[in-house]
Amino acid sequence: MTDLRKTVESFWAAAEARDWDAFADTLADDVVYTLPQTRERIRGRERYVRFNREYPGDWHLRVERIVVEREQAATWLHFTVGLEAMHALTFFTADQEGHIATVTDFWPEPYEPPAGRDHLVERY
Repeated sequence: MTDLRKTVESFWAAAEARDWDAFADTLADDVVYTLPQTRERIRGRERYVRFNREYPGDWHLRVERIVVEREQAATWLHFTVGLEAMHALTFFTADQEGHIATVTDFWPEPYEPPAGRDHLVERY
């Protein structure tokens, strides 16, 4: 198995550079991409690359952190589309050849916390 950390780093670098051939090279043929918030799933390298290639807007990403354990990895991203900024968590698994087999994205929306816990928390 190849180094999953390097594969995930290449995946994000290729996405930011819009280098769709290099992006595709990180993926298993039968990669499965899941978006739990929208209940969408994409199966297959060609469809997943096309999904990213056709994503609208002038988006950019910066990797904040990568954590890898054997054939699993997680990333924390800072993502911008125009002036809008957000963070995302992405979870990966690898196949036996070290290609990305699954990708699951979580795009948390910011919200105001409930009242009554000001005495316990520090806001930033």
